[in-house]
Amino acid sequence: AVGVLVRTAVEGVVSALEVALDGGPQVPLSAVEVLDEVERRRVLSEWAGVAAAEAEVSTLPELFEAQVVRSPQAPAVVSGGVELSYAELDARANRLARLLVGRGVGPESVVAVALERGVESVVALLAVVKAGGAYLPVDPGYPVERIAFMLADAVPVAVVTSRAVAGVIPGEVPAVVLDEPSVVEELAGLSGAPLGVGVLPSHPAYVIYTSGSTGRPKGVVVEHRSVAGLLGWAGVEFGGGDFARVLVSTSFNFDVSVFELFGPLVSGGCVEVVKDLLALADPDAVVGEVSLVSGVPSAFAQVVAGGSLAVEPGVVVLAGEALTADTVAGIRAVLPGVRVANIYGPTEATVYATAWFAGEDEVGAVVPIGRPVAGTRAFVLDGRLRPVPVGVAGELYLAGSGLARGYLGRAGLSAERFVASPYGTGERLYRTGDVVRWNARGEVEYLGRADEQVKIRGFRIEPGEVQSVIAAHSGVAQAA
Repeated sequence: AVGVLVRTAVEGVVSALEVALDGGPQVPLSAVEVLDEVERRRVLSEWAGVAAAEAEVSTLPELFEAQVVRSPQAPAVVSGGVELSYAELDARANRLARLLVGRGVGPESVVAVALERGVESVVALLAVVKAGGAYLPVDPGYPVERIAFMLADAVPVAVVTSRAVAGVIPGEVPAVVLDEPSVVEELAGLSGAPLGVGVLPSHPAYVIYTSGSTGRPKGVVVEHRSVAGLLGWAGVEFGGGDFARVLVSTSFNFDVSVFELFGPLVSGGCVEVVKDLLALADPDAVVGEVSLVSGVPSAFAQVVAGGSLAVEPGVVVLAGEALTADTVAGIRAVLPGVRVANIYGPTEATVYATAWFAGEDEVGAVVPIGRPVAGTRAFVLDGRLRPVPVGVAGELYLAGSGLARGYLGRAGLSAERFVASPYGTGERLYRTGDVVRWNARGEVEYLGRADEQVKIRGFRIEPGEVQSVIAAHSGVAQAA
């Protein structure tokens, strides 16, 4: 067997050398084609994935409302001792959506949501998309300067908030304070029936801000068609028992929350909103059994390090940063038989782009980020947008229905990061900045970054943004 592997490797090297030398001595080294037709077809077609057909129901409100019809009395959301059925959640979201429409919310508008985690925050997110708007999650715990920047940059029609956190919202932004007596009275007088707002697949569903390398955070605009594609894949991969009861522990400012929250809500599952992932180890923080949890590997490793959990999910989905074999082993030690998924995707590709699931065998030294999910195409390219051979490092480019519209109000930056693809008619490629390689099994392995970006618990941090803030201080002459 070893002899066969060695012979295969040698034959691959010789074949590549023959292809490289075929052009003759006049061909510049940068123009040498190192892939033969078989390997080129493998990395550009067989392994790259295929685009999925448009979903028949292709907006978030339609997907949720269809599930309301199927299971109106089933539990939909639980948090802090409050439980709402699908019918109750739908009615409350419809009332708030009507109020928002009266405040000028509609397709292509942005509505900020700054609320404590809980049932009300889920109602608000659904209400915004039902009204036709795109929700902009704002963590009340963010520095007031960051919140002020996001709201000034996105120019929301309104911000949905509460009296407890309204103090962090700049006074010039129109606020809908849900627990103000006048708003409570107005909501009580509105109908809980469906609105019938004409939301199209091309309309934005949400805007999530990420760190900016030039010092300015950027808002990623994601359309309903992209969210519908993600949820279609998630329904196939995790539908049924996996989505029966999902722990929503991720900040709504982090796009993994889209998977955690709406994956179950369009599949008949129940979501339990908790403060953070540490609730897994607190028997008083979680109600009932949990079928699936997700989080970044470093946070999950901290939770399982204690050796015992209050719940025993059947599926653990890890994303947001590199996963190690040690972390997988630690999870399996605490949760024998658990299904572990390592899923990768930038905000610009609607949460998830590739997925890998651990089998029963021992995990190797490098944990892959897997193969493209349905509707996504993945390419590993060099600096000239040419495919690289198997095992060779290149930058990961993504294409397909999951790609975001672009950056809010940043046409130049959008054009820089979303480029025309040489491998599909009219297709766009998103430059991820992630350095990866194909392994021999057709899986993508993450190697690092092509720039200075780092991640802290899944959140993207651009040192350039930190540098620009420091350099703006009157007492600093230079910063690096």
